[in-house]
Amino acid sequence: MGAPNYLSWIIFARQLNNNNKHPRVLTYINIRLIQLYFSLRKNLFNHKNINLILFFNCGIICFIINIYSDEWQSTLKYLKDTEVNLNNILIVTEDFNISNNDWDPSYLHPSIHVFTLREIANSFNLELSMHIIQVSI
Repeated sequence: MGAPNYLSWIIFARQLNNNNKHPRVLTYINIRLIQLYFSLRKNLFNHKNINLILFFNCGIICFIINIYSDEWQSTLKYLKDTEVNLNNILIVTEDFNISNNDWDPSYLHPSIHVFTLREIANSFNLELSMHIIQVSI
């Protein structure tokens, strides 16, 4: 049993120790983007629930961060307490396990973790992007 493997996608995941046999974070990159030279960096964020993917775009180093945060918000706490000076973070994808009415209108009360999430996003110079549903007429 493991992660789905698709021929058109490269999988990036951390190798874990014997106690944690399965990674909690997987990042899929389509093989059509292979010329951007993606690589998993483990030296900047040393956390099992963070994938930091580096790639080159027109000679500029850019980053994608893929995150899983458990019910204790351990990844958010780690990011808040870790100082990393990274430029060119283009996107942070996640499963933060945070309910909030900004992305779930049925949730009426903001989670206390939303403020930490926004603080971290601001430190990386990122903004919340909402999914856009396109409708053809």
